[in-house]
Amino acid sequence: MHRKPNLLAAAALAAVTLATGTAARASDDAVLSLAKNAGCMTCHHIEPGAKGPDGLAPIGPAWKDVSAKYKGQKGADAKLTQTVLAGSNPYESHWKGKVSGLAMPPNAVAIKEADAKKLVKWILALDASKK
Repeated sequence: MHRKPNLLAAAALAAVTLATGTAARASDDAVLSLAKNAGCMTCHHIEPGAKGPDGLAPIGPAWKDVSAKYKGQKGADAKLTQTVLAGSNPYESHWKGKVSGLAMPPNAVAIKEADAKKLVKWILALDASKK
């Protein structure tokens, strides 16, 4: 008799896992569409190691590298959102030698602040250990 409740619990867990995975993929698709439309994917990749044009280092850091660098840092979301909107200072680049670009240009004309916040939140949630 104990088998029925265990099967029901397993079925319920499977349904929740499937629904969560579907929702996550839909969220990923929405954020990636936003990033593509805003031009972010011109300079950035999700996975580290991807090469840019002509086999050179990518223009900007991979988002999983960004996530790993800022994981757990207080205020990282606000700092990175500001970087997306206003750009970065080429003299303070902490990606020097890892990417071919010197600085991130301002993108406030390409992406709204609310969308930049969504994108940054998504980037910071990426797990660098998962492929």
